[in-house]
Amino acid sequence: MRCGATALPMPTAPTDNLALKDWPHSPPHRLSEAGTFIVTAGTYQKQSFFNTPHRLTRLTNLLLQLVEKHGWQLHAWAVFPNHYHFVGECDEANRLRQLVRELHSRSAKDINREEGTDARKVWFSYWESKITFHRSYLARLNYVHQNAVRHRLVARASAYTWCSAGWFERKADRAFFRTVNSFPVDRVLVPDEFEVTLKT
Repeated sequence: MRCGATALPMPTAPTDNLALKDWPHSPPHRLSEAGTFIVTAGTYQKQSFFNTPHRLTRLTNLLLQLVEKHGWQLHAWAVFPNHYHFVGECDEANRLRQLVRELHSRSAKDINREEGTDARKVWFSYWESKITFHRSYLARLNYVHQNAVRHRLVARASAYTWCSAGWFERKADRAFFRTVNSFPVDRVLVPDEFEVTLKT
């Protein structure tokens, strides 16, 4: 479903004492000299393992923690019960594999421990694409920010807790914010054939 679709009711904050890690950044206006990528990862058989606010918050916080550990700078991110996307940059390409491996390993162990299912496969794979053109970069920033709207979880991207759209709306330069939001997302080629449901 594309932007503008009728949105389903969605909680805008975790429902327990677990809080989202602060992410006080705004994406740069231009591509950097370092490699900039859009990354998508999906769960095994597209199962909604992270389908509660608490689980989404834990997964989001782990992502934000590990990008710092592995030397990545995030420009945009969105986390869902069965997949995630982010746009980020790093000067060493092999750090992406290290980041994803640790994120998937730790989050899988965590969810399997919680459900008492040892060694269950949680993650399937990830896909990355290097961004080399400025217009492509802007379109992909908007794609990630608008992804919760695309999946009909919210009517306005900033209302979805587990993505960077709210921070971007509050902190980005107004002209840059308007520019990014002007880019259409319906023709951006990103692996994203996921049905998203969330327990409230």
